[in-house]
Amino acid sequence: MESTYKVLVPHDFTAEADAAVSNAAMVAKSFQGEVVLLHVISSDKAREQAEEKLKSIAADASNTYSVDVNYEIRKGSIFDRIPEVAEETHAMLIVMGTHGIKGIQHLTGSYALKVIGHSKIPFIVTQDKKSKGKLVDLVLPIKFSQETKSKLSITASIAKHFGAIVHIFTANETDEFIKTKVNRELTFAKNYFSERNVKYEVEKAPESGHFLKQMLDYSNDIDADMIAIVNTSGEGGFMPGLFKGDGELEVISNAYKIPVIVMNPSQIFVPEHFG
Repeated sequence: MESTYKVLVPHDFTAEADAAVSNAAMVAKSFQGEVVLLHVISSDKAREQAEEKLKSIAADASNTYSVDVNYEIRKGSIFDRIPEVAEETHAMLIVMGTHGIKGIQHLTGSYALKVIGHSKIPFIVTQDKKSKGKLVDLVLPIKFSQETKSKLSITASIAKHFGAIVHIFTANETDEFIKTKVNRELTFAKNYFSERNVKYEVEKAPESGHFLKQMLDYSNDIDADMIAIVNTSGEGGFMPGLFKGDGELEVISNAYKIPVIVMNPSQIFVPEHFG
């Protein structure tokens, strides 16, 4: 019987891609689903060698993680083929390994961020750190922006499925107007999670300091398994509602190598994605 829950992993034969497979396997296994590896070739001449490699990687991963692993080889641009194969396989999630900030800029550039931004399904971005085999602590940063309500549904569903605690990390604003807005969003989030029996804790950022760095340091301090952020930018950039400048690259490429799930407000989340 074919699995209904599939996790797509773009694979370029790097350590980062192997780490992405381990994270994808953790999710897929929890649903009795499968992992689909995708390798993109530039010419048909590379197909035979690529298939030999990918077949071996799929077999090894299946044995290592006790989960079904299949693969696809396509010719063309990886940025075209990722959404194409995701749609064809009805993938529920894409797990993509990156090579840090330099790697993102060199290998994928701004167009890759747009691929994530326009995805119909969530992306988990990982680095070269393999999965710990669990998802217990999930960090949800909240700052004055318009994206908070958009990400609560997916975050709550992930937390319920894995039995995780959501650690709400909120900005410590001094401006009374902004503080009121942040507190309103925090109250909404707390009520949302409480109504759905999702365990959560609240941590307020120190009064002084850079919110992004504070959030990442906190995530590392609690040994977080994942950070949840949302893309609100569309064509114009990436996540300006939460972080400014190149902050999104810092989160995705964080020095602690914590996986990051990236969601879009346009995604109409189906609860069965995560239980």
